[in-house]
Amino acid sequence: MTLAPASSPVPSAAELRELALTESEYQAASDQLGRVPNRLELGMLGALWSEHCSYKTSKALLRQLPSSGPRVVQGPGENAGVVDLGGDLLCCFKIESHNHPSAVEPVQGAATGVGGILRDRFAMGARPVALLDGIRFGDADDLRQRQRFARVVEGIGWYGNCVGVPTVGGETYFDAAYQHNCLVNAMCVGLARREQLVRAQAAGPGNPLLLVGADTGRDGIHGATFASVQLDEAAEGRRPAVQVGNPFLEKCLLEACLELVGDPDLVGLQDCGAAGLTSSCAEMAQRGGVGLEIAVDQVSRREAQMTPYEVMLSESQERMVLVVRRGMEGRFQAAFRRWGLHSDVIGRVIEEPIFRITDASEVVASLPLQVLVSGFPERHPEASPPDVSAILAADPLLRTPPWSAAEAWLRLLASPNCADTKWVWRQYDHQVGDDTVSGPGGDAAVLRLRGRSDALALTVDSAHRSAPLDPRRATAIAVAEAVRNLACVGAEPLGITNCLNFGDPDRPEIMWQLGEAVAGLADAARAMGIPVVSGNVSLYNQFEGEGIPPTPTLGVVGLLPDLELRLGAGFRREGDLIGLVGPPGAGPDAVELGGSEYQRLAHGVLEGRVPELDLEQEMRSAAAIRAAIEQRLLNSAHDCSLGGLAVTLAESALLGGLGAQISPPLGPTGERPPGWSVAALFGESQGRYLVSFSPAALEEITRLFSDHGTPFQNLGQVGGSVIVVEGLAEINLAEAKAVWEGAIPERQERPWSAGA
Repeated sequence: MTLAPASSPVPSAAELRELALTESEYQAASDQLGRVPNRLELGMLGALWSEHCSYKTSKALLRQLPSSGPRVVQGPGENAGVVDLGGDLLCCFKIESHNHPSAVEPVQGAATGVGGILRDRFAMGARPVALLDGIRFGDADDLRQRQRFARVVEGIGWYGNCVGVPTVGGETYFDAAYQHNCLVNAMCVGLARREQLVRAQAAGPGNPLLLVGADTGRDGIHGATFASVQLDEAAEGRRPAVQVGNPFLEKCLLEACLELVGDPDLVGLQDCGAAGLTSSCAEMAQRGGVGLEIAVDQVSRREAQMTPYEVMLSESQERMVLVVRRGMEGRFQAAFRRWGLHSDVIGRVIEEPIFRITDASEVVASLPLQVLVSGFPERHPEASPPDVSAILAADPLLRTPPWSAAEAWLRLLASPNCADTKWVWRQYDHQVGDDTVSGPGGDAAVLRLRGRSDALALTVDSAHRSAPLDPRRATAIAVAEAVRNLACVGAEPLGITNCLNFGDPDRPEIMWQLGEAVAGLADAARAMGIPVVSGNVSLYNQFEGEGIPPTPTLGVVGLLPDLELRLGAGFRREGDLIGLVGPPGAGPDAVELGGSEYQRLAHGVLEGRVPELDLEQEMRSAAAIRAAIEQRLLNSAHDCSLGGLAVTLAESALLGGLGAQISPPLGPTGERPPGWSVAALFGESQGRYLVSFSPAALEEITRLFSDHGTPFQNLGQVGGSVIVVEGLAEINLAEAKAVWEGAIPERQERPWSAGA
């Protein structure tokens, strides 16, 4: 076979930009091939060499992450990370971004992000059992942001609800820094028996390649490259690069694929996602050390006169690629027909490591897999830290509070970042499947494992707001907070998946942020003994030179040894005592308002020292909390984070419907410097939990925390109709409930007219 002549041998600068390729990368591809790639080959190279698919800028950094451990079955490199839950049960999980598509087409962008992450799970033979999301938008009072927020929530809920996978948790945050670049990160968790685990690889020359699911259309072409460039005023014109989802078709695809998992004639299975057939097929072949030949004229299409370029780069959704044993293709096609699914035999495995595309028997592309999948030049942009010394040296306590302590407390509860998120998760079916024991609204979701006494715990957390000042520590804080969230329900962490959201890495300060954040993730994961088993990098979250703050988002999976021991965050009993586990927080040696939600809301600044983090103490405290839960000594536990002690106290009171009175915690010296009251109430010192327990258990609890080397103070008592921090502030429980529950609904129910 001879290759068809190149239709446009020398691409223009505009064509290269469309493909997210640089001139030097084009030259590198030509040099490796020993010839000029034709237009189809160039499109395929652009997709596979894009930042979204190749990780060419972050790959070197990601190698420092710890990814092995006694429970790790599969680390990075597959569709998901896999950890062993014991008893032949495996947990597969990963978090990914769909930021750019959601910015220009919020419903479909968010929905297809969910669809893709679901397919990644059942591509490995795992049944998806839970979804979580991390979403971030601009100013919550801005009309366009409210609309984008509502439509993203609609897309997430629509797709997950229709497929029948519960959305059990997540994180919602608003800040003007995300005005032009919303973040939509979706995490999916699946379960599989060890013998059901499937790899995304091709093998066996002569074995046929099947494409099953939706017919191929023109939607999503250049989707991978779109995710690898900055947004600008022309972004609205990129809507065709956003895929269109069909969750009901996905449900049939899911059930059909899981029915075939474990079949000895199934060689490999892969989701057809970013870069479409090009990436899914090429990566399967590369992993298997073989080649593939695809006949594009055998691909069923839903639009007329599609070119090989469009077929190979389409990102039409709800498609899966299978390699099956030769002669068995008819049996697999019959199985798919039982689910109402159409499938085509579109190619075959070949021995030579070449990716060959034919159209009506004419070779229209032929690329060595080594070049296509791995030939991209790794990028090492310059990295240099910004000068933030003056900002770090600023003293937040010298700023005059704009409100009284009580008013500030209520304003924080009325902030959509601290408020009740029920408006969001009531649009998600978080009970479908009947395995959700603790759903959204708490520290971590808890799912039962059928036929077992233990349970799965899940959480999503992002870097502290101080990340622009110290991305390394802020990312480590996210790991520590996730561990605290799991500890609050009684679970021990098993593995981390990460989604690293950053701006343009060609700006030295952004590249420095990325490097520091990965180092912080590695520091914390290593110190706390939690492997990072999967992840995603989303760069170029930037609009005309203005980028987002560094926002590493982490999904962490944990195991609760006994489902009956699960704990909630809300106070449960009048008369219970309230204790603070961990450092007291505010004091002459720990004034930590830097990067706090209070600082953002009250002064609109980001300044002061980043909260200190003691990872060894975090581990001791988490172990102590789990031990106290296992011994049934606690009635509630809540991580003290956003909004500080005051907001944490209010949340526990509001979730339980009970008031509370506590004394402010004091450090060893008991000193109260100027501004101490604001820091005591709203400072976001790390490593702290607010717990409640029976007065009869005080002595035993005090001894337990002492034995674990964990600071503990008895602060007060549950009960009454007010929430009080003695000597500092008092708010009415009913008033707090009204502003906390109404913050998001009242904003979203405002008229959407332009003049509103």
